[in-house]
Amino acid sequence: MDRKELKVGDVAPDFTLKDHHDKDVNLGGLRGKKIVLGFHPLAWTRVCALQMKDLEASAAQFDALGAIAFGISVDSVPCKHAWAKDLGITKTQLLADFWPHGGVIAAFGIFREADGFSERAVFILDPKGTVRFKKIYPIKEVPDIREIIAEVEKL
Repeated sequence: MDRKELKVGDVAPDFTLKDHHDKDVNLGGLRGKKIVLGFHPLAWTRVCALQMKDLEASAAQFDALGAIAFGISVDSVPCKHAWAKDLGITKTQLLADFWPHGGVIAAFGIFREADGFSERAVFILDPKGTVRFKKIYPIKEVPDIREIIAEVEKL
């Protein structure tokens, strides 16, 4: 299946997903904020846990920069809730792109059809919702949080 690749300069597609507390998060409703979208393949895996812990540890920095960071995967809300509790995630919302399975991830062009989950990727959106940074990482590599913060600072 062909996938549309979202590029730097494109406006991110709007979406509404449930967070790990079963609350709706609407991307369009966050206009005016810088947004960091941390896509990760699956909960309960070591590298994904490290990626989410980095976002959580940087929550105050993101807030000071007028940014909000989210973790997104194909896992269900109950799975995300249990995982967040296990990891001690209290400030970072973990979003469930469970149904339709990977629909938002596919809209961003990073759904791995053969695997049924997303690439490990970070998208940074400016306050108007335009993609200003995009990077796809090897599945076994933790995104560099210093690089992500530096990119948010540029906005």
